[in-house]
Amino acid sequence: MQLVDHDTFLRQLAALFEASKEKGSVWITHKRLTHDGEDASMAQKDGGSDDTQEYPCIVKVTDGGKNNFSTKVVSGELNKFYAAYGSFLKSAMSTLRKRDKKREKVNAEQAAKRKKRMTEAVKIDGPKRGSGRRKRQRQIKAAVKQQESQKKFKEREEARGKAVVLP
Repeated sequence: MQLVDHDTFLRQLAALFEASKEKGSVWITHKRLTHDGEDASMAQKDGGSDDTQEYPCIVKVTDGGKNNFSTKVVSGELNKFYAAYGSFLKSAMSTLRKRDKKREKVNAEQAAKRKKRMTEAVKIDGPKRGSGRRKRQRQIKAAVKQQESQKKFKEREEARGKAVVLP
């Protein structure tokens, strides 16, 4: 991972967003940097409280592959950096792909259809013997399967209800 200055960071981030426009992902991580390569302990050297010490912030970016870079922002430059970074993200987010609402709609319709099928009672008709026997056997199996799925659904709902009630 390479550490770059703020302007280079924003340029490389713009190039990374452009490269992953059609396909790919970009991960951005913000963290408080607790030390500058010295001892990693959080103990104070001069006995001051932890609230008075200011830590820099590190912003890391990766695409999950070979592109890894970061920048270190000290507290004095934080407002200036976040103003430039925020305006960049607003412009970059507007160019991202739209959600596939058609697929979401189809999935929601299929879920509604499954739920309806689960609540409708399976009608068992036809002769016990002779012609139509196999059809009746399939209907009986479907009714048993439906009862099992209803039982599982009730168990999940009860478990979900218990999880919500318990603090």
